[in-house]
Formats: sequence, structure tokens, C-alpha cells
Amino acid sequence: MSELIEVLTKDGSYSLRSIFFQENFHSLFGALEETKIKFTAPSDLQRFKGKSLSVLDICFGLGYNSASLINELIKQESHLNLYALEIDKKPLEYALKNKCFHKLWAPKVKKILNSLYLNNSFDDQFFKCRILWGDAREQINNIPASTKLDLIYLDGFSPQKCPQLWTIEFLSKVTQKLNPQGYLITYSSSAAVRKTLRNLGLEIFTIKPSFNEKTFWSQGTVAIAKFDKNKMNSNLNLEKLSVMEEEHLLTKASIPYRDTNLSSTNGDIIKKRLDEQLFSNLVPTKKWRKKWGMTKSSFKS
Repeated sequence: MSELIEVLTKDGSYSLRSIFFQENFHSLFGALEETKIKFTAPSDLQRFKGKSLSVLDICFGLGYNSASLINELIKQESHLNLYALEIDKKPLEYALKNKCFHKLWAPKVKKILNSLYLNNSFDDQFFKCRILWGDAREQINNIPASTKLDLIYLDGFSPQKCPQLWTIEFLSKVTQKLNPQGYLITYSSSAAVRKTLRNLGLEIFTIKPSFNEKTFWSQGTVAIAKFDKNKMNSNLNLEKLSVMEEEHLLTKASIPYRDTNLSSTNGDIIKKRLDEQLFSNLVPTKKWRKKWGMTKSSFKS
């Protein structure tokens, strides 16, 4: 699983490509840029200025999402309780050896990342951080039941490559840990993921693209259990799903991934979903694509 290839992205930051999943950790447009646009900015961190927050980073990887989060929280003197889930130590090991990665962050951020790698934890008066190594479906059970999360970052490989982390069963476990106004944030705009989150009772928002390009109609998804309309108005990165996006949730692409015992292989999960799609009476996704002029590569369902 840990056979990786170094990738230089267009913003000058480094990422990796997984041979096992045949997928990059980040967009080629920029690892750092993607982190800021798809995770840090939608988090609306000003809400927590001088306050405490609890965060879960699922698929920690090289550490970009947590590093960017911590970088901002240092500036505003917030207190952080962080849990991270990751199956493979190699990406973080690579990041800590990469000089360009080091240049991106404040000294304290690098100290925290190094401590997570060596000791699985970091503690001081502002930050309490833990990383749990192993299958996220199992390790999520080691987060104290009393912990309620203000932010959850879900940044695994795409649903079609790593469906284990996008199933009804896993997302149900994850969303149960959200504070009522907590945000689950993911880069994915998959209809299956969005429909699952909506069926779990969360309000769904799209992360607006940073440029006007039809094939990039969303930078991801934010799901909130009980959102405050007044507070939402201040988050300029989010908006309600468009008509096109709502229609996407009526197609066969919205059929969920299932993993009843949270122990299935990716092959079994994908096969079960394909069988369900085959016999479904929902609108074929191809028809939706044709109506809206979408290319198959412009979304991950």
C-alpha cells in the first residue's frame, strides 16, 4: 500500500501518487492550494478565534490539512483538540523529509507533525493532538464517545478507488460525532456521498469553485447537522446545491456504497453497488451528463 511516487504540483508544493490506488493525493493544480480552498477556507476558522475546537482529520496523509489548520489557529490563539486517522506512515515520513514542505509551515506546526510521527501525539497549553494508525473503520472507535467534533475533514482516495471510507455505515459513525453545528468537509462532490450525508439528516452545501469553469462546478461538499442561517451567510465559500447538482442526486450515481459489517474489501463494496445500480429505476447518470454537458472526468461518483 505504501508504494509512492513524488509529484510536484503547479503551485510548487509537493504531493504523492499511490501506486496501489492509482491516484494522486492531491490535484496537480497544487497540493497546498487544494488544502486551502477545499478544507481551510470552508472551515470558517474565525468562528473559533480565541476559543477551543475539536477536529477529526480522516486520512491524514502528508499532513497538509491539519498543518494548514494548525497554522491558522496559531495566528488566532485558538485551542485545538485534534484526532487524525491514517493507515500508512510513509506519506508523513516523506513530508517530514521534504525541504519544500518544511518551508510552508511555522516552526510549531513542524514540531507537532514530527511529534505525531515519532510519538503519535503532541501536547501543550494550546494543542492536544493524537494520530491513530490503522484502518479508519476500526480506529474511529478509539475516539472517546464524549468527544463532539466541530470539524471533520474527510480526505481519502476517491469513492471509486477507496469506497470503504464513503459507505453509509462509515459515514453514519463519522457524522454521529459531529457537534450540531459542526462541519463535515470533503473535496468529494460524489452524488453517492452527498445523498448518503443528506439521508443521514445533514444539510448539504457545495464549496464554490474559485474560477468560472463549467467542468469544475464544485470544489467539494460541506455537511452540517443544524446550520445557523445567520452564521452561514458569513461563509462566502459555501452555497446551496445548484439545480444541476440536485438532479445529480436523482441519478444512479447517487446509489450509496454499503459495508454492513465495516469489514468488506473495496472490490466487494464496488460490486454490490454496481449490482444495485444495474437494477435501479433511477435516471442513468449518462443522461444527466448529456443534459448538462458534463464530461465523465469532471466528477467522481
